[in-house]
Amino acid sequence: MNLQQFRYIRETIRRNFNLTETSQALYTSQPGVSKAIIEFEDELGLQIFERHGKRIKGLTKPGQAVAAVIERIMREVDNLKRVSDEYARQDEGELIIGCTHTQARYFLPEIILNFKKRFPKVRVSLAEGSPQQLAQMVLSEEADVAVATETLSLVPGLVTFPCYEWTHTIVVKPDHPLTELTSSQARNISLEQIAQYPIITYDSAFSGRKTIDACFEEVNIKPDIVLEAIDADVIKTYVDVELGVGIIAGMAFNPRRDSNLVGIPVGHLFGKHISKIGLRKGVFARDYVYEFIQMCSPSYDRAQIEEELNPSK
Repeated sequence: MNLQQFRYIRETIRRNFNLTETSQALYTSQPGVSKAIIEFEDELGLQIFERHGKRIKGLTKPGQAVAAVIERIMREVDNLKRVSDEYARQDEGELIIGCTHTQARYFLPEIILNFKKRFPKVRVSLAEGSPQQLAQMVLSEEADVAVATETLSLVPGLVTFPCYEWTHTIVVKPDHPLTELTSSQARNISLEQIAQYPIITYDSAFSGRKTIDACFEEVNIKPDIVLEAIDADVIKTYVDVELGVGIIAGMAFNPRRDSNLVGIPVGHLFGKHISKIGLRKGVFARDYVYEFIQMCSPSYDRAQIEEELNPSK
């Protein structure tokens, strides 16, 4: 058995057992992938893939155990490469940051600016997606880190660190009836008052949407959600054309920048949320990755981050 066979098997699993996609991803032929898998199974004396005719359909029970071992081996191989890179080029490399649009637009700009001043030779790339997609990017090594809401901390195989706390804000046009509330009334605005109007808010995968739905459901209110979007800028655009009341992350509203809208904080209705930065447990992280994590999560020092990544046994 050899590393090439391990790569073929791992990629086959990652490509949902599609040998055509696997061969394309590995820049080889489909028969070559099939042959390597069969030779590996013969050498091991186990059938690791379930088949229907010539098509691979999934993993057998022993195949699941073999796949877990291969993943650990390949992870350590990747770590060896990172160790080599770390000592050869300590201040050079690439940092791929998985993030939602809200994080990319409102949280990361200043951090990335400071990071680039500290590491000018490191190439920074942003890869946007939903929190679930971002978690998968990190697990499959398509991104080094991911920044999103609490969802990341629920994903097995990731370790996360808190970045900042936030609450929701509703946004309306200046002539909307809700702007006639007194300061005291606005601070105590109710779900019933908001639900009187059409609502524009995030897609269910983003920025505390599940909490919004749960809060309305708890008081037996079914809001009229007329539009769902994946980022706050789109929501604000449709509030501006008077489609409805927007519910967005508080950081996405700035009174000076959004002078065409009025914001009303509603943390008392939908609670507090914590955005986090996550990376794959056990990964060998370059020095500049540790620095980036500390910029996002200043309450953690390097020793604490290393302990979370590779907990003592």
